[in-house]
Amino acid sequence: MTKVMGAAMRRIQAGNALTAFGIGFTVPFLYIYVAQVRGLGSMAATSAFVAFAVSALVALPLTGRVIDRRGPVPVVIGAAVAASAGALSLGLSTGLVPILLSALALGAGQAVMQPALATMIVWCSTPSTRTRAFALQFFMQNLGLGIGGLIGGQIVDESRPASFTLLFGIEAVMFLVLAGVILTVRMPHAPSIKDAVPRDASQAGGGAWKRLLEHRAMVKLLVLGFVIFFACYGQFESGLAAFGTEAAGISPSTLGFALAANTGAIVVAQFVVLKLVEKRRRSRVIALVGLIWTVAWVIAGFSGLGHGSAMMAAAAFITTYALFGIGEAMLSPTLAPLVADLAPEGSVGQYNSAFALVKQMALALGPLGVPLGAGVPMLYIGVFVLVSLGIAWLALRLGKQLSAVQDKPSLLKGEAVPAPAAPALEPERVPA
Repeated sequence: MTKVMGAAMRRIQAGNALTAFGIGFTVPFLYIYVAQVRGLGSMAATSAFVAFAVSALVALPLTGRVIDRRGPVPVVIGAAVAASAGALSLGLSTGLVPILLSALALGAGQAVMQPALATMIVWCSTPSTRTRAFALQFFMQNLGLGIGGLIGGQIVDESRPASFTLLFGIEAVMFLVLAGVILTVRMPHAPSIKDAVPRDASQAGGGAWKRLLEHRAMVKLLVLGFVIFFACYGQFESGLAAFGTEAAGISPSTLGFALAANTGAIVVAQFVVLKLVEKRRRSRVIALVGLIWTVAWVIAGFSGLGHGSAMMAAAAFITTYALFGIGEAMLSPTLAPLVADLAPEGSVGQYNSAFALVKQMALALGPLGVPLGAGVPMLYIGVFVLVSLGIAWLALRLGKQLSAVQDKPSLLKGEAVPAPAAPALEPERVPA
């Protein structure tokens, strides 16, 4: 069983990394491709991004039920094929309607893959190894995105539309590679944790959402997740970028360095941070991330005050993105495993899909910070300082809803606390 789980996990992680590599080829250049290369303008490019968000919001509420009934493997394969078709079509499209339809297919495929791959990792791990498995997934994703973006930047040429077609073609191939890798994965015949694999398909039926919304700990985690994703990922390329360019006078090249610093901080710090957090309470780790991001927003505010040189402002802005990266490295082995540990029997896919849906909603609403960041910059900073402090407060509140093992899974290694047969819908309250 252990050998099967190990081999399956390695293939899942490899496929995940190759997919991230393919996505990295196109994501940084999608706006330029639609608006300039195809000559459709900024509104068309914005519509393409909206199509990504809409397709995810439509597909994800249905995804969890399918994963729990049919298993994650066919869902990943189907999503990969759909995303591949969308990517290839996007690279060949010249008109607005074909581009929007392609974006819908690509966005839906990418969105559905997330909870399905997460469920595969849950099935192939144990509570004591899951933290490290999700940390490795996040590390490989960021490494793949960074390398893909770097290589894609050397290939792309605005004067040659064929160079963009090549990028989207590479992305399409990477999705098919993922499907091929997942086809070879031999999932364990028995769940690695009790009740991880549903025994009764009816438990993933129409009452799954009702049961999830009655699960107080999961609802609090969904609220916390929304705030985290809105305050971090939702601002990276929208509100915070607008604040940097308008209020702090940051050049586009400096913004590129800031994004690179974010990825670099994740890649460098991931496994150092993992050793520090895997034996600590998850709720307190998340609370600490809120405090780190509070400092990050304060430093960002300093860059926009105009009291220092342009170099100081740039350094402060880059530091902000690096601090966000350290916080992300702390969250990757914390949030996703906690979702899995909260899921009751037959609902791992449903819970993963719900969390992915919350993330997509936060990302879709992220650009609401642009007018504030560009027009009232210090108010923008003040709002997100308070939001980051709110993350710390919500995390400590969530800790009161978790069992000892859910909050600190390292207890299982020493068998100080017995693992529950199935996570209860209302976990026992323990001191945070």
